[in-house]
Amino acid sequence: MKHILSVLVENEAGVLSRVAGLFSARGFNIDGLTVAPVGDGETSRITLETYGDDNIIEQIIKQLHKLVPVIQVHDLTDRPHVERELMLVKVEAERDMRAEVLRIADIFRSRVVDATSSTFVVEVTGSSDKLDACLNLLEPLGVVEVVRTGKVAMARGAKRMREGLKEAPVKK
Repeated sequence: MKHILSVLVENEAGVLSRVAGLFSARGFNIDGLTVAPVGDGETSRITLETYGDDNIIEQIIKQLHKLVPVIQVHDLTDRPHVERELMLVKVEAERDMRAEVLRIADIFRSRVVDATSSTFVVEVTGSSDKLDACLNLLEPLGVVEVVRTGKVAMARGAKRMREGLKEAPVKK
């Protein structure tokens, strides 16, 4: 079963390598991975997608907790959460196909972020299924190149990831 893990870590050199090494050493695969610093600059959030039964995921989480730079780990799979992915697609857009590319981009609420006389770069955000569907419609038109970010995910609601998911502060 697919699982999405959200890992809060100290923002220091080598953390991503240590997390990836944990998976590699135990023969687990990472199917998607994103990482970026969060607002305070001292911590980063790693969102990773992996497959396994509940026992395997439980072992992964226990092993992640043992890594010194790891602050918290949450399996978002069975919790209400929001997940998104970003895809950039370079599509051939010769004169007779330009309108069709724009129509497909509009259907998926995406946008053209670069245009030349022969190509468009379309930015699509949303669920993996939405990105796959858009890509399937664009492929017959001549996809030149595709880049995808992997998923980012966050638990829904007013709670935040840090110190036991305390209530998030209310902005005044």
